[in-house]
Amino acid sequence: MNPQAKLISTLSLLLGTTITISSNHWMMAWTGLEINTLAILPLISKPHHPRAIEAATKYFLVQAAASTLLLFSCTTNALFTGQWDIMQLTHPISCLLLTTAISMKLGLVPFHFWFPEVLQGSPLTTGLLLATAMKFPPITLFLLTSPSLNYTLLTIMAIASAALGGWAGLNQTQIRKILAFSSISHLGWMTIIIIYNPKLTLITFYLYCMMTAAIFLTLKTTKSLKLSSIMAAWTKIPSLNAILMLALLSLAGLPPLTGFLPKWLIIQELTKQEMTSTATIIALLSLLGLFFYLRLAYCATITLPPNSANYMKQWQTNKPVNTLTTTFITLTITLLPLSPMIFSIF
Repeated sequence: MNPQAKLISTLSLLLGTTITISSNHWMMAWTGLEINTLAILPLISKPHHPRAIEAATKYFLVQAAASTLLLFSCTTNALFTGQWDIMQLTHPISCLLLTTAISMKLGLVPFHFWFPEVLQGSPLTTGLLLATAMKFPPITLFLLTSPSLNYTLLTIMAIASAALGGWAGLNQTQIRKILAFSSISHLGWMTIIIIYNPKLTLITFYLYCMMTAAIFLTLKTTKSLKLSSIMAAWTKIPSLNAILMLALLSLAGLPPLTGFLPKWLIIQELTKQEMTSTATIIALLSLLGLFFYLRLAYCATITLPPNSANYMKQWQTNKPVNTLTTTFITLTITLLPLSPMIFSIF
């Protein structure tokens, strides 16, 4: 891709995100989301492969429909209340339409069908952006309007997302699709707590972005896209492949790794709000996700590929691991054990 075009797309992504998260008026928020959508499309379709073009088309159609719903929601609210302020969304129909629009943009169940296909058709770097940075503006809008949202609908969608994200990832062999269903499952965890403790949703999102970035950057370094290719990746950088197992278990939420922290805090908050049954259900549903994370970790570190005559092991690379990858992996593994020390310092 032309460096100037890539620079324009990247700057447009930053601009769109900044406009959305810093705006008070619905039209400015909508404008930022549209800039984001148009900026990411060239990055998705960059490989000039039919699957990439299909992914870009699907992404554009879904995001355009979600933006239309968002515009309709804020226009309806302005018609009945005369308010264009994001914090003043009070009309019930507008709240319902907004919940639907943001859920489509995020990929919450039942509006999740586009996300695994788009992630599968995108390069790993673009997939990382779609799974993390592109979800930040919609989540910000969710946070700003959280007091007005329909909690029953959000709870149903959150539990359905946690369930489907676990079930659908079980029989996948493509790593990007597994990470897409992992994202859907994590969005369920973020959504279920958003009305009671929006700050906890934001902490969960930040930690999820950090852990996902570590895994995507590791996969990019080892050039692994399928379970069969991750089995052979141990010959390239054995130490990085071993650490990938810990990063995957952290994303699954196993103690004492970083991923356990948000799930622990969310279950604690749900219990405080006397929602013990909801906390139990979503905790049990996370076991489904744990299974495919363990499968990925098993393929990455324990399984050896079949040693047939036409199979050739890849030589170890002398290329040093990116500093960014090392930083994210270190935080993914050690942030929870170090958190008491961090709290005592600050």
